[in-house]
Amino acid sequence: AGLVLAQLGPLAEILVTAILVAQKSLMQHVQDVAQSLRLSLAAGRRSVAMIVGRDTAQMDAPQVARGAIESAAENFSDGIAAPVFWFALAGLPGVIIYKMINTADSMIGYKNETYRDFGWACARLDDLLNWAPARLSAFGIWLITGCRTSWGTIISEAKLHRSPNAGWPEAAMAYALDISLSGPRSYEGKFEKFPWVNAAGRKNIGPVEIEKSIQTLWLTWGAMTLLVAGMTLAFLL
Repeated sequence: AGLVLAQLGPLAEILVTAILVAQKSLMQHVQDVAQSLRLSLAAGRRSVAMIVGRDTAQMDAPQVARGAIESAAENFSDGIAAPVFWFALAGLPGVIIYKMINTADSMIGYKNETYRDFGWACARLDDLLNWAPARLSAFGIWLITGCRTSWGTIISEAKLHRSPNAGWPEAAMAYALDISLSGPRSYEGKFEKFPWVNAAGRKNIGPVEIEKSIQTLWLTWGAMTLLVAGMTLAFLL
């Protein structure tokens, strides 16, 4: 499909790629959590339940905020940076293959009896395809927010995360906003004591921090767009 669409010319490539890069919908979903949390804790829980896989019924306000910010940071990498990265490397076939694998991971990439036999393959492939974009996303967030800690610290904190990729943009965002992310949470009724990323950061957070994370990601996205545009012009000239 990617090869066929590419034959229609640059306009077709731009349109298809724009559809597959989800920056606007991501930011809107995260903004909805901030707005809902301002209304009530129950509304915040309902909104964050739409974008996270953890249990939300017993979340307090800071946990709702952390869930939204973590989802924003992680999905900035795999929903925005990664499609652009694979389009740059392999054109429309590259971005379509990436989106297929990433969507499959979201649907069946779970270590349970129902999905284990099929889910492991798309989960591992998704990890592989997101390896470089996750680190580039973290570097972009770290750079655009003024390098508030050393890059070595980001590397160390990213390794605390259970995911080989999600910890990178989350660590960069945690230090950019001076907040703690990750930490204890519940999945399918089972409480997990995951380590904190930036354990010394603020833990009492809310809608303000959610909105700051959105602003940070828009700035990072803008910088990425200018960089890609500049590289394209340099190549054409």
